[in-house]
Amino acid sequence: MRVSRTVVAGVAAATALTVSVAGCGSKPASTSTSGSATSATSARSSAPASSAPAQPTDYANLLIQATDINAPIQFNGSAPTPNPNGQPGVATTFSTEDNSHAIKDTIEVLADPAGATNALNAAKGNQGGAITNPTPPRPLNVGTGGTTVSGKSPDNSKGVLILMFTEGRAFVTLEFDGPVDSLPPEDFVTDVGQKQAAAVKKGLGG
Repeated sequence: MRVSRTVVAGVAAATALTVSVAGCGSKPASTSTSGSATSATSARSSAPASSAPAQPTDYANLLIQATDINAPIQFNGSAPTPNPNGQPGVATTFSTEDNSHAIKDTIEVLADPAGATNALNAAKGNQGGAITNPTPPRPLNVGTGGTTVSGKSPDNSKGVLILMFTEGRAFVTLEFDGPVDSLPPEDFVTDVGQKQAAAVKKGLGG
């Protein structure tokens, strides 16, 4: 049977129209997905970033080293201890092998130089726990407000000299312990103190 060209053309046209209508009536899934992803990204970008908790500052770089101590006997340093006396800062002890001599180095970092000065003034009259009947405070050319007091330990087993000073917002205490009837020479105390003051000044950017 022969099918006329007119019928064939009509069927083809109808098919093309159906495909065209179906294409216009549907939306690609990718368009909707892309829009959702963009919205989510935008929401994340506008959300405030959470702040990470502040980490404690490591002040170990403020300490002098055992090699800075110029003495006829060798001193060795202990591991730094953070936050001495509950105050931001660092502390260590330098001692000889037989423990006959020791230097206790404590650095407290205050909010500002005024706070460090207040700590120094309070400490000048509060050394009874380390020294029995301390000598009157004497000035020493170390840092700012360099001051020494000396005497014997409460158990009378050793001689003690304490150097206190400030450097910027840091309050520094150097306690020199040795034989009961022998205090360290003033030039030795000055040398150690000035080296410690310089290390603090460099470390705090003063």
